[in-house]
Amino acid sequence: MRADPDIAGGSAILGIDSVPAAMHPAALPALDRLLTEGGDARIALSPGATTNQYGCRPFPDPGLLGFGSSTASVISEGAYAAAARLHRRLQAELASASPASVYSTEIVRLRTALRRSCGLGKRSGVDIVFAASGTDLHLIAGRLAGSDPTAAATVILMDARETGRGVPPALAGCHFGNRAALGTAVSQGEALYGALPVDSIPVALRSADGAARPAAEIDAEVEKVARNALAAGKRVLLTLIDVSKTGLLAPSPACVRALQCAAPGRVEVLVDACQWRLAPATLHAYLDNGFLVALTGSKFITGPTFSGALLVPPAAARRLRDRTLPEGLSAYSSAADWPAGWHAAARLSQRPNFGLLLRWEAALHELNAFRALPEAAVAAFLRRFAEAVGARLANDPRFEPLPVPLPDRRPLAGGGWDALPTIFPFLLYRCNAGGQRRLLDRDATQALYRLLADDAENPASNGAGLATVRCQLGQPVHCGERNGVAISALRICASARLAVEAIAGGRQQEVIQRALAVLDTAAERAVTVPLSRPY
Repeated sequence: MRADPDIAGGSAILGIDSVPAAMHPAALPALDRLLTEGGDARIALSPGATTNQYGCRPFPDPGLLGFGSSTASVISEGAYAAAARLHRRLQAELASASPASVYSTEIVRLRTALRRSCGLGKRSGVDIVFAASGTDLHLIAGRLAGSDPTAAATVILMDARETGRGVPPALAGCHFGNRAALGTAVSQGEALYGALPVDSIPVALRSADGAARPAAEIDAEVEKVARNALAAGKRVLLTLIDVSKTGLLAPSPACVRALQCAAPGRVEVLVDACQWRLAPATLHAYLDNGFLVALTGSKFITGPTFSGALLVPPAAARRLRDRTLPEGLSAYSSAADWPAGWHAAARLSQRPNFGLLLRWEAALHELNAFRALPEAAVAAFLRRFAEAVGARLANDPRFEPLPVPLPDRRPLAGGGWDALPTIFPFLLYRCNAGGQRRLLDRDATQALYRLLADDAENPASNGAGLATVRCQLGQPVHCGERNGVAISALRICASARLAVEAIAGGRQQEVIQRALAVLDTAAERAVTVPLSRPY
């Protein structure tokens, strides 16, 4: 399904509030284009291609078997239709109002709709800041925590391999790419203009061979770093990742809560829930404990790439609302993206980000469909999915599952569907007739990932007479070395969209069989990618 003629528009986004009203109808680009704008270079289409660097098109791709929600998903037909309806309404509104005022009005509506979808209707004290991506959210949270002039800040972050390579510079107040979300050219690695320096200390989540570190070991390291920073008179921004690229949760909520209680007002907690693999009760528990929560609509929820929201509970909002943020943040954030009354918006422009708005509209379509499912039914489906996928990975010699502990959120929350695994990382082997196995190295795994999503007519997909099914898995995650050879894990994932299809559509077995077919295809095509050297 492609955009109909009504969706087409002009050739450039207008971010100038003084544009004459007569020009407004021609101001909005076509929907497909807007869905790839208002973010950094990662969202742009690759040169000469119809996909971005995640292999996603800005329009539905029903021929692709999507099981890569830990990275990104192609927009669904229903979500695309929802975005198209908003696009047409924006065109009509721009006939009589400025782009800035239209955007501001729609963002207020979006904020209300997201609160409702998160079950926060009675929690009016929760503020929401919108941003283009999870990395942008880390930049904003890091600046909020590090902008207190009375005390320097130390940021404790979890392993960048499990979060994103742009997260460490973002939390440290530096540009994490060469183009910011609002299109401004920036210098990667340089500090934002006006940003106060912060210490940034990473904590590894996996050992050298890729095994998950024991939770107690991670907690002990986090506690030591935090207490040293507090003893030095610093404030602490502690990130709790729930969950990581491969499904890890760290540090434990118990550890985080203990540190927060030990130094009231000096430990700010950011829950990196950008995967959004949380049941409502868990989200509410984090907010009730005063934690900031970063969400995106583009992972488990399966909205189009680049839609972020930072949820700020009332106590934290009171601490942070009057903070002055660096001028450099204007390259990433518009004033309307912030709730009313936040001082941070004073230095920002009124430039609208209609791409962000449309992507969130699509994500809300997926979120609302998922929220309509009974949680017991969601848990039952995810349990069946995990059993089938887990059995295939464990019993087929072509795979090696990467062990992932079940999320343990005690004493804050537990017992919901989000206590079940939804990300299944695995290594791949080539097997010969004699039963010998050779592990795919990092480069071979990356090549296989690209090959799986190739168009069916691509010769690389057909040269060996293999099935031409196209599959999307989670991007390879570097997870250590074996015998000096760097290795990466692919990921097959359950998602909100798959749960809706399985439960509301009555196709649970069909969804699970598709997942197993994707694993079979990955194993079959593994024989076609070159290895750097024998393992």
